[in-house]
Amino acid sequence: MSKICQITGKKAMVGNNVSHSKRRTKRTFDVNLFTKKFYWVEQDMWISLKLSAAGLRTINKLGLDAAIKKAAEKGFLYA
Repeated sequence: MSKICQITGKKAMVGNNVSHSKRRTKRTFDVNLFTKKFYWVEQDMWISLKLSAAGLRTINKLGLDAAIKKAAEKGFLYA
């Protein structure tokens, strides 16, 4: 499974490490991801999601069912 948030669709960005002498080398800015289990009341089951911190705040704001439906519409949620 890749480093992508299943709710917001956030993924790693590419940028530069810049040294004191302004020499640039490529690097990735990874997303603040963690795995969290939720009890989905509507389906009466436990699910495990790979979330970013922003995805967790989205679930807290909208609720689990609404956040999952919204992510599925946008194509972020995968089995």
